[in-house]
Amino acid sequence: MSRRDDLTAMEEEMADARAQIEALQSAAADAEARAATVESQLAEARDKGSALESEAAGVRAELSEAQAEREAAQAQATAAQAEAEGMRARLSELTLKYREARLAAAPHIPADLVPGGSVGEIDEQMEAAQRVVSELQDRLQSESRSARVPVGSPPRRAPDLSGLSAAEKIKLGLQERGRR
Repeated sequence: MSRRDDLTAMEEEMADARAQIEALQSAAADAEARAATVESQLAEARDKGSALESEAAGVRAELSEAQAEREAAQAQATAAQAEAEGMRARLSELTLKYREARLAAAPHIPADLVPGGSVGEIDEQMEAAQRVVSELQDRLQSESRSARVPVGSPPRRAPDLSGLSAAEKIKLGLQERGRR
């Protein structure tokens, strides 16, 4: 083989090597471009992650505030319930005192006719009891007028002897003579 052939073969090998180098350079450029894209995406992901972490911290802070507000509201509700229970007890006590005062003002009404409840119920019960007592008083007065007994002793009458036999009448007459 000649030098020319060797030279041609070498030129071909060099051309192949250059083609391979160019292909490698092109692949390297592509790889660098992809790496730059990945690095850019990674930077964006990190930025998004930081933003999400910041947002999560804000949400945690809001959650903490909401929990504190809920606890404060629960404390207020508990206090309000305790106050309401105290008010109910006081109202019950005052209602009982009102019933007692109304009964004391009307001693002619039996306490059994006014069992109690609310102030309105007590008023209604007192009115009903007053009607019952008035009706009873009216009835008793009308009965007492019809069954009036005259004042003093009744006039004396001779005993009715019409139901006695003749022998009993004689015996009774003899007894009366003996007493005189």
